[in-house]
Amino acid sequence: MNKIWLIMQREFLNRVQKKSFLIATILVPLIFPAVIGLMVLIFVKQEQSAGKTIVEVLDESGRMNLEDNDKFDFISIQGNLDQAKTAYMHTNDFALLYIPSFELNQPEGMTLYTRENPSIRKIDDLESILEKRLQDLKLEQFNIDKETLKSLRASISLKSVNLSDTGEEKDSNTGMLYILGFVLGVLIYMFVLIYGMQIMLGVIEEKTSKIVEVIVSSVKPFQLMMGKILGIASVGLLQFSIWAVLISVLSTATLNFFDLKMPQQQAMEQVMNQVNDPEMAEAMQQNNQVFEVLKSVNEIPYLYIVFNFAFYFLGGYLLYGALFAAVGSAVDSQQEAQQFTFPITLPLIIAYFGLFMFILNDPNSTASFWFSIIPFTSPVAMVGRLGYDPPLWQLILSQVLLVGGFIFTTWIAGRIYRVGILMHGTKVNYKVLAKWFMMKN
Repeated sequence: MNKIWLIMQREFLNRVQKKSFLIATILVPLIFPAVIGLMVLIFVKQEQSAGKTIVEVLDESGRMNLEDNDKFDFISIQGNLDQAKTAYMHTNDFALLYIPSFELNQPEGMTLYTRENPSIRKIDDLESILEKRLQDLKLEQFNIDKETLKSLRASISLKSVNLSDTGEEKDSNTGMLYILGFVLGVLIYMFVLIYGMQIMLGVIEEKTSKIVEVIVSSVKPFQLMMGKILGIASVGLLQFSIWAVLISVLSTATLNFFDLKMPQQQAMEQVMNQVNDPEMAEAMQQNNQVFEVLKSVNEIPYLYIVFNFAFYFLGGYLLYGALFAAVGSAVDSQQEAQQFTFPITLPLIIAYFGLFMFILNDPNSTASFWFSIIPFTSPVAMVGRLGYDPPLWQLILSQVLLVGGFIFTTWIAGRIYRVGILMHGTKVNYKVLAKWFMMKN
């Protein structure tokens, strides 16, 4: 055990002391918010500087009468379609919209002519304008007042409350839980894959540089493998912890330094200041979705989430890390390893797609249960279910099986590693791996 600790310490210090680790650990929490902020700033500036889009309208039906808005200016033109297209090609206008005579119950034939492929956003905006105008024409046909129709529409905001076995009520926000499960599941998928690949590349590097032949003269191959896996795991945990602390501290410090508030909170305060009736203000505050979201964020059990996230990160990493280490010991280059990495990563990919297809859509379904129980998929699946508060017995069963899966894969990987780490120039396939696995000490 002492030798495993020494190897683990060597791996940890060797990676932490590199400039690349320091740069990635410190700059990533700064770069990502900066990039996102820059993209948002560019988008806002582009929207502010962009002028209105001019659309020529040839309306043969004479019924549409499209009105200008903050995005489009509609210019009505006369003549036939061929003349309109010829005239349009001599202008700088965005598009020519052709509206033929149509049946109100089955409007067909509307065409948009452009010189370049228009964005899907502008297409959607134009379709929405046309659909709204057609709805108004139908209302006029049946002598229905728009205001009357508007008053008949009802908007429902269904409040979700969880009831415990003791009858205790607890508010729940499905949208917030979906986002939480999505973020946690994707993080686990990324971390397990990234740090698992680091193990494989590290083993290949030591094997090809002959360093491993010196090391195994003092320690057993299994001890070397476990030390490397645990060392890189500690690096991953340290890096993730630093990222979490830096992002939280920097975000809070920035908001406090500039005395900023969330945009939702600013908008809400402006609305509240404009309302003079205290009862009306209180009703708006109670029904405002922003306050519901903020309340849901405050009610998230962060300690429970962080503990289980760390457990599944370690468990998933150790389970897959052992297999990546075995692959690294069996090959002499990264190119040779590609044929073996896909079967290893396949369960992770299945879990990733299962996160969106089953778990986030229905966290209590049979498929979600099995995805979160099977050790090869549980790190992604169960973490995605954490926000939905899965039954305690399922969580414990999943964790016990994950530990058992790690022990099982470590045993398999250790039997391959002990032989493969000293082999050079051997053409490796699955038959050779099976031979190494069955080989006696």
